Amino acid sequence: MSERALVLGGGGASGNAWLIGVIAGLFDAGLDVTQADLIIGTSAGSTAAAQISSATQPPELLANILAAPQPRTGAVGPDRGPVPIGPAANHMEITSRIIGAAEDAADMRRRMGAAALEVDAASHRSAQTQWRATVAARLPNQLWPQRRILIPAVDAHTGEPVVFDRHSGVDLVDAVAASTSNGFGVPPYSIGGRRYINGGYRRNENVDLAAGYARVLVLSPFGGRSLHPLHWGTHLAAQADELRARGSRVETIFPDSDSQNALGGGMKVMDLSRRRPSAQAGYNQGRALADQLTEFWR
Repeated sequence: MSERALVLGGGGASGNAWLIGVIAGLFDAGLDVTQADLIIGTSAGSTAAAQISSATQPPELLANILAAPQPRTGAVGPDRGPVPIGPAANHMEITSRIIGAAEDAADMRRRMGAAALEVDAASHRSAQTQWRATVAARLPNQLWPQRRILIPAVDAHTGEPVVFDRHSGVDLVDAVAASTSNGFGVPPYSIGGRRYINGGYRRNENVDLAAGYARVLVLSPFGGRSLHPLHWGTHLAAQADELRARGSRVETIFPDSDSQNALGGGMKVMDLSRRRPSAQAGYNQGRALADQLTEFWR
């Protein structure tokens, strides 16, 4: 078995900030999880994965969030930054309707991709350019690190999951842009003639990609919750059980009460004004958890 895997789930603008806060808190308390042998990042977690695997240390990433001007409350893209095209206010409504009509997870992904492609229109090219620039501005380094990083997305044309890494022939910026596209507020992202939507449509945290690793640490801004029916097996708990059955030790970090209040729920996680309090709450939580996680991680 390989050693340590770090899994970073999606969670919008505030979720990204919370992830960085937790990792910085652990780091300052003496536990550096950025040195994992594998990092899996989905949606907002893909940005965090790219950030923490750069040469920029977690405390500096956190400081950048805390020092950023506090914006007004408002909708933003699925990671952070303004929605580059059309309002995403009905995103949850569309998603819930599609999930309710789907027979299984594969059918849901196909329906989600088709709906996203239908919503997208003539503005795609300008939106693509804008979204790529937005994502690129977030990354301290736009080159894939030598360390193994996996970034899931879903092919909008077929509903098939894809997993990008440094051997995929895809720029890191494009992989993150694809994984952070929710398909509606941010349209399907084009790479090599194919269009992609959010990696969270594959599985919420994509913990199953850590199969074969002895220790798996999962940070889930949504606390392992999912809109999917339980029998689909896409919930974090089901994925963790699969890994444990194969011999992995799995630990999860969910937002505590202070972090939950800072993050908000539903579309509130897209609110830029929640980034600073989410990062600070995550930092406090990370520092508090470091001692109990040290034996597991080291």
